[in-house]
Amino acid sequence: MRYANLLTSGELNAYLADIDRQAEELFLRLVKQMADTEGITETLKANNQMEWVRQMNNVRSRAFEIVEADIIYA
Repeated sequence: MRYANLLTSGELNAYLADIDRQAEELFLRLVKQMADTEGITETLKANNQMEWVRQMNNVRSRAFEIVEADIIYA
């Protein structure tokens, strides 16, 4: 019902753009916070790139799941 109301009122694009902006902001904030908390630093990146990539991919995956649950599918 909400989709139909937004579509017919012409507000669907603005609504989707706002959701996209919120999701992107939350994702970036979560990645930064998790990386800081877990000690994923530029020093690690310089010394052991593969470990840094592994840890950052893990953080990004978890952050994406949180964003999906909180914003996209809420």
